[in-house]
Amino acid sequence: MAMKIRLARGGSKKRPFYRIVAADSRMPRDGRFIEKLGTYNPLLPKDSEERVTMNMDRINYWLGEGAQPTDRISRMLEAAGAIEKKDRNNPKKAEPGQKAKDRAQEKADKLAAAEEAPAVEAAVEEAPAVEAAAEEAPAAEAAVEEAPAAEAAVEEAPAVEAEKK
Repeated sequence: MAMKIRLARGGSKKRPFYRIVAADSRMPRDGRFIEKLGTYNPLLPKDSEERVTMNMDRINYWLGEGAQPTDRISRMLEAAGAIEKKDRNNPKKAEPGQKAKDRAQEKADKLAAAEEAPAVEAAVEEAPAVEAAAEEAPAAEAAVEEAPAAEAAVEEAPAVEAEKK
C-alpha cells in the first residue's frame, strides 16, 4: 500500500482550508484518509503561526513507515526543519513565454525598421523634400476649410428637428 502525506481540501467555496493527512495514494484527494496530521490555512498571513500546524511526532512516524510527502507538504516540512532541503532545478523558470517572445521580436523588427528609415531619407536629395512640403500645405488648408462645413451641418440639424415638432 503506497502511503502519501498530502493536503485534503475543506472549507467553502473561495475559502479554502486544508487538512494535512496520511492517506492511501489510491484514495480521492478529499476522500478517505488514515490519520489527520495537521492543518493548513492559506488565507492567514505568511508569518502567522496558525497558518500551518503539524503534529511532527506523527509525521515522522509516517515518514519512517515509507509515506511519501507531496511537493507542497515537503516544502512545509523543509520550512519546519523536519526534512533536508532538496535541490530543485527549473531552468525554464525565468524564460519568457511564447507571446512575450513574439512581442519582443516585433519590437526589435520595428526598431530595426525605424533605424533604417532615417538613413534612406537622408540619402534623398533636398529638392524633392521641399516639393513634398509644398504638396502637404494645401492638404492642411483643405482640412481647415472642411471643419466649418461640418459645424454648419450640425447647426442645421436642430433646426430641422424643431420644424418636425
